[in-house]
Amino acid sequence: MQERVPLTETEVNRDLLRPVFTTPLWWWAAVSFLGLVVAAGVGAVVYMAVRGLGVTGYNRPIMWSFFLVNFVFWVGISHAGIMLSAILRLTQAEWRRPATRAAEVLTIFSLGTAAMMPLVHLGRMWRIYWVFPYDFGRGIWPDIRSPIIWDPSAIGTYLTSTILFVYVALLPDFSIMRDRATGWRHSFYGFLSMGWRGTQRQWHLQATAGILLSAIILPIFVSVHSIVSWDFGMIVAVEGWHATVFAPYFVIGAVWSGVAGVVTMMAVMRWAFKAEKYIRPEHFDGLGKLLAVVGIGWFFFTVLEIVFSLYSRESAEVAFRHLQLYEWPFNMLFILFFLTGFVFPVTLFMLRNVRRNIAAMFWISIFVNIGMWLERFMIIIPGLMRKQGLTFSWGAYSPGAVEILIVTGTFALVILGLLIFSKFFPLIPLSDAKEGEVLRDEIQVGKVKVPAIIREA
Repeated sequence: MQERVPLTETEVNRDLLRPVFTTPLWWWAAVSFLGLVVAAGVGAVVYMAVRGLGVTGYNRPIMWSFFLVNFVFWVGISHAGIMLSAILRLTQAEWRRPATRAAEVLTIFSLGTAAMMPLVHLGRMWRIYWVFPYDFGRGIWPDIRSPIIWDPSAIGTYLTSTILFVYVALLPDFSIMRDRATGWRHSFYGFLSMGWRGTQRQWHLQATAGILLSAIILPIFVSVHSIVSWDFGMIVAVEGWHATVFAPYFVIGAVWSGVAGVVTMMAVMRWAFKAEKYIRPEHFDGLGKLLAVVGIGWFFFTVLEIVFSLYSRESAEVAFRHLQLYEWPFNMLFILFFLTGFVFPVTLFMLRNVRRNIAAMFWISIFVNIGMWLERFMIIIPGLMRKQGLTFSWGAYSPGAVEILIVTGTFALVILGLLIFSKFFPLIPLSDAKEGEVLRDEIQVGKVKVPAIIREA
């Protein structure tokens, strides 16, 4: 097979900046449609705030449901940014290059969306100030064990560090866009580039900052979803929630869904932005191998979570698992979750031809996240149904139109944010793409593979 000719610096700049400086018709159509869906979700939030949480399907004892399922889901998706950008950057995995920024930006928008869910869940959003002890004269001392205290701290730290990570990686690209843009865009990118000129010292500082941020963010990567799992684990009154395996179980589940989300996004980027030269089958092959390993690890913790709850043979825990596995509609949802979240994806990720088929990878990654959303639903709802221990206080749950509109709006919001970001900044790092071309050129001519200093743009 004929070897691919390495792309020149000019070609990389032209191809990857085309979505920034030109706007196709499909972009306006997609933004308009997604904007309408987001507006419907905002309208549902306003309606719920005016009328109260009673317009939803919430009822005693099920006070957590779609909004909290969505919160856990989007926090999980956000883990893709650290997994691909930090860990793979430190390990110098070459196939990570076109996926890093997509993963980081997906992290920012999914985290922002997740942070809104507890606020929406309050119903009376303006009362959020009561959880913060800013006025000691009121004699109010919020419970530091409350998830409402833990989650903002974890998500705020994670979001801030990710934004810094993305900004540092964007500095070389800002300078290229500054030099190519005119009018207000020239001033805008010039301000963001902070005087970047592509000197050897600046490249060295930028690379060092990227490595340091990668190492610093790694503990956050582990802690954020661990804290989310403790939101459940600290509530011992709910069957199925007080498992000691929850923290690693939630973390690896977040990686599983997050990396699958990146695969979905990369496939769409390849088709929408005509990035076939930069997002190639070997990149999907690498992500597929990673997902196969992560999926098997996640299944191991899934089995542990079930076995640990049954090992004690407590009647309440056995009854809870019976509800999950054998009673309608949860038995059907469990089968669907198991097939879409593990069996089909992991089996197919084992096949090289499937991993290199972009359309197949796109649909498999969609199935993974359908399964992972159902997993969070299966953890939250059945446990709350039997929360009180007294049969007359047990309840059931079915979502209403308000919840469905709001949850659908969050998916549209994340996609809309990614599309708007792509209009101002490249979703594939120009500097990483150029370095990849330089390294590929060195390998092809038989040189020793060493880190390349990217030539000044």
